[in-house]
Amino acid sequence: MIVFGIDTCCMSATAALLSDDRLIAQVVLNNNKTHSQKIMPLVEFMLKQADLKASDIDCFAAAVGPGSFTGVRIGVATAKALAYATDKPCVAVSTLKALSYNVPEFDGIICPILDARREQVYNALFKGKERLCDDRALSIDGLLDELIHTNDKIMFLGDGLPVFADKINERLKDRAVFASASQRMNLASSVAQIGYEEFLSGNTIDNSDLVPEYLR
Repeated sequence: MIVFGIDTCCMSATAALLSDDRLIAQVVLNNNKTHSQKIMPLVEFMLKQADLKASDIDCFAAAVGPGSFTGVRIGVATAKALAYATDKPCVAVSTLKALSYNVPEFDGIICPILDARREQVYNALFKGKERLCDDRALSIDGLLDELIHTNDKIMFLGDGLPVFADKINERLKDRAVFASASQRMNLASSVAQIGYEEFLSGNTIDNSDLVPEYLR
């Protein structure tokens, strides 16, 4: 089966294709937030290079937020349009959960953070594939107050990392681990992987039910 993943919630515009659980193609543009202009040409290029058509795809997975309000809408609208045109099911994926899939081998707490402005972050906590809390918006100080009481190493990733790296280091010191540049950004391959798992579990939705989840 072929699963399509898309994520335009953050700085990078990215799409991917999985054949079962094997990544066969991924495009990433991490330059500026002109996602409305760039994402469809990227998708068309990826499909052409993979020798596939939209009708070959069995499921469309989209990151639905949190993130940039405009960015979230672009990715969701793209997946909805393709799913509608091909009459295929969709999977709604949390941007934060998808980020946690970028570092599957890390055995401590995985802490994706997205910059929500005004000293706030969008955040959720994970340990492996186990979710430890719901997606939420909170102050960076509130998050660090919570994390300072754990003894685990904590992996930070997401577009909030460069904004708050100094504060994280100051508060958590050597318990803070920062993901590499290629792991800290949103990647559609992680969205597609979650989509594949949810499809196998029967957790798909109709394209009409695929909607953004802004948190605030």
